[in-house]
Amino acid sequence: MQKLDWIDWLVLIITLLTIVGYGTWKTRGSKNVQDYVRGGNTSKWWTIGLSVMATQASAITFLSTTGQAFSDGMGFVQFYFGLPIAMVIICLVFIPLYHRLKVYTAYEFLENRFDLKTRSLTAILFLVQRGLAAGITIFAPAIILSVVLGWNIITLNIIIGVLVIIYTVSGGTKAVTVTQKQQMFVIFAGMLAALFIILNLIPKDVSFTSALDIAGASGRMEVLDFSFDLENRYTVWTGLIGGTFLMLSYFGTDQSQVQRYLSGKSMKEMQMGLIFNGLLKVPMQFFILLVGVMVFVFYQFNQAPLNFIDASTETVLASQYSEDYKQLQLKQNNVFEKKKELSIALSKNENDGKLKKELFYLDSIEKNNRLESKYLIKRAIDTAYANKYDQLSLELSKLNKDNDLYSGKKAELTELYKASAKDTKTNDRDYMFITFILRYLPKGLIGLLLAVILSAAMSSTASEVNALATITSIDLYSRNLKEEKDEAHMVKATKFFTLIWGLVAIVIACFANLAENLIQLVNIIGSIFYGNVLGIFLLAFFFKFVKANAVFTAAIITQVIVIIGWWFDWMPYLWLNLFGCILVMLIAFVTQLSSPNKTS
Repeated sequence: MQKLDWIDWLVLIITLLTIVGYGTWKTRGSKNVQDYVRGGNTSKWWTIGLSVMATQASAITFLSTTGQAFSDGMGFVQFYFGLPIAMVIICLVFIPLYHRLKVYTAYEFLENRFDLKTRSLTAILFLVQRGLAAGITIFAPAIILSVVLGWNIITLNIIIGVLVIIYTVSGGTKAVTVTQKQQMFVIFAGMLAALFIILNLIPKDVSFTSALDIAGASGRMEVLDFSFDLENRYTVWTGLIGGTFLMLSYFGTDQSQVQRYLSGKSMKEMQMGLIFNGLLKVPMQFFILLVGVMVFVFYQFNQAPLNFIDASTETVLASQYSEDYKQLQLKQNNVFEKKKELSIALSKNENDGKLKKELFYLDSIEKNNRLESKYLIKRAIDTAYANKYDQLSLELSKLNKDNDLYSGKKAELTELYKASAKDTKTNDRDYMFITFILRYLPKGLIGLLLAVILSAAMSSTASEVNALATITSIDLYSRNLKEEKDEAHMVKATKFFTLIWGLVAIVIACFANLAENLIQLVNIIGSIFYGNVLGIFLLAFFFKFVKANAVFTAAIITQVIVIIGWWFDWMPYLWLNLFGCILVMLIAFVTQLSSPNKTS
């Protein structure tokens, strides 16, 4: 467990309370839906651009992306190659249409083009996937901070969620947009400071160029992969094709993003805001990955733990696998000493191909050591649970069902079984950056970097909760009312739904579970739904002969098939966006052409 210094607490608390207080004060008193949902259409292009970036840049971005770079290098940046292309298409097609129709949500257009049931289905698909994602954006920093700092995860989930609810309920879209400017400033300042400190912690005689060479020798600087291997998740082609479809869906049809640019002062401001995002986002992700790579270089000169989760290491060292783990630690220590020696030699002779090959070989050994450590930790955890389970089972078998202790022991056994299924504290890449921050960064800066992580969590969650409430209020509640309600009623209803979705996000966070990699989990959830939704919008934009019933039927069939495809791992998840988009369009075409009634 790490203890924060008083100055870190001060920096953290002041930063978060300033953001929440400013957002609440600046946007108090929205009296109509136009102000509450579209921010009064007052946002300038740079505000839109920063707000769009802040919505996408959750805490997962900083914790998981840096861990991804530490483990696998810079290749993940290819995931974002389709984003600039998507921004141009959205500026040319989506924004002019939304602006002309003066819609509050992206799904209003679908009712105009098709019918109410298609609008409602698409809105519900959004609510399902974005509701899950909202919980994960709270859970991601909470689970990591709880393990590293020893804080209670439920308490952390509630703190993050409540802070978001306070200003989002108060000010709606404008509150989200206003606070995201401050949050992005904190995020940029914190990450720049972190990179500066990391470079200063690397030995003085190792230049930045040498550091890049050391990272490159271990395969961490391989940015571009032009292969067509479908087993490889991140290539130029998955980024340009799968990434473009994912970004088109996310920025063009996901209300959490659409609502950000619909608050623009004019169509030109909306378009410039998205172009700003398109130009800055890829360099920003490259920079975040570079921070992770520089942490990797730092650990070539400073001993890194076999596993970055202290609790997991303590568990295995207290188990019957303790000696095996200690032997693995000794083996890793030897690898580290050799890597340190080679890294120093390479920094003095950057073009030595033999040294680079040796470093690459040692890095592969280190990766194997880390995999073996995770295996031993998992064995230790499983054995500990199995022993407890066997003991409880034995006690239960000795009790009569009428015994008062029986029901209690049975409930305890059930909870133990659930806990053993959930306990996956072996994959530590998401913990790497926060562990580095707490162990090596100076006092004060630790508080700022924790504020970065929590600010990012708050900004993404606020956008998502705001969008979920808007969709619920306008696309479902308002549209299905038998009598029209006044502006004051609709503002109160939207605030109520904001509160409800905020609480739902907290509950989902409390029941969430750690996946292989958090940033991948968020994108997987999106990829399952986004392709289908994008296909519906493309049918609405470009294929006038396709009518409502054909689209509605195609959307339901497609969603079932995509979920099955994901479950049985038919393809890398990024390709699900293209697959879902094409599938819904093909099924809609066939259904429409084979329909006896071509007009419905």
